[in-house]
Amino acid sequence: MKEQRVTLGLLLMNLFIAFIGIGLIIPVLPTLMNELQLSGQVIGYLTAAFAVTQLIFSPLAGRAADKYGRKIMIVLGLFIFGASEFLFGLGTTVEVLFISRILGGISAAFIMPAVTAFIADITTMETRPKALGYMSAAISTGFIIGPGIGGFLADIGTRVPFFFAGALGTIAGILSLILLREPERNAENIENAPVQQSGFKRIFVPMYFVAFILIFVASFGLAAFESFFSLFVDHKFGFTPMDIAIIITGGAIFGAAAQILLFDRLARLWGEIKLIRYSLILSAILVFLMTVVHSYFAILLTTFIVFVGFDLFRPAVTSYLSKIAGNEQGFVGGMNSMFTSLANIFGPILGGMLFDIDINYPYYFAAVVLAFGILLTLIWKKPSTIKS
Repeated sequence: MKEQRVTLGLLLMNLFIAFIGIGLIIPVLPTLMNELQLSGQVIGYLTAAFAVTQLIFSPLAGRAADKYGRKIMIVLGLFIFGASEFLFGLGTTVEVLFISRILGGISAAFIMPAVTAFIADITTMETRPKALGYMSAAISTGFIIGPGIGGFLADIGTRVPFFFAGALGTIAGILSLILLREPERNAENIENAPVQQSGFKRIFVPMYFVAFILIFVASFGLAAFESFFSLFVDHKFGFTPMDIAIIITGGAIFGAAAQILLFDRLARLWGEIKLIRYSLILSAILVFLMTVVHSYFAILLTTFIVFVGFDLFRPAVTSYLSKIAGNEQGFVGGMNSMFTSLANIFGPILGGMLFDIDINYPYYFAAVVLAFGILLTLIWKKPSTIKS
């Protein structure tokens, strides 16, 4: 039991470090744009390069985690992450920055499915929701703290945040190589193994497919919400950068707290499918409310709570998938990352088109997409392979 806690702690630390690295870049981007004379379009392509690479490699990495083991994929992912951050810190041309972001996408594709599968191997059906709640909280907290650390280190030098992240990733890779032991495949997972399908046909197995579509729906809604939030409140309410930072940070903290304090209890009370449905309902209502609220306090409260809905959804759908995946934990983890990446690519693109027409339209559209997800949960049945 103690060894399991140490292993879980190390896995959470790896995710925390990886998402700190992703967040570090945010406060440094304006300086880099000026330093290298980059256009906003190039910055957009750099962001897309990460997401597209993660999209392409996630299914392959998920299958590799099932075939070759969880540990090797995590260690490789961390070393690639470290290399990508060092490369970004050293990069003085656009080409080098693109190579760095591509490596970053590969590292994310390697780490996420393998960590999810590792957690499924070392937990029982009963303890897994709590562990996955901690996993989501580690991701959220890393992303919250990343920009703060990045801003602090950028005072020393523009490239220092990237060297710091590279060193963290490399150290985490070394620690994982030394301390992590490849887990035995969980007997519960093998017992609940689904009927095997060849290749990508498994995506369309009904018990998987609905969950994958819902991951896309929720991630699409969140991407449309987050991508234009700062522009939305700037154009509509004249918010300062400090106002925006307070709201986004506060919302992320609320979400992380909900994952740690509420997720396990709610998953036990309602089960994953109902929790997913209620999270989507909460998110859809609050995303729509963003278009009608006007006072600072109302915007603050709405944003804080909307993050709770999104942040309860993610571990709920991951927990559901891990319970039905049997011995295909890496596969479903890879698909989870793939559909999330797909939404992260198309959500901001479509949101940007709608924003240019009317600043409220991205939020109307996100609310409609989330409402579609709610309808999907109403016809969603729990497979017999899930034990209550």
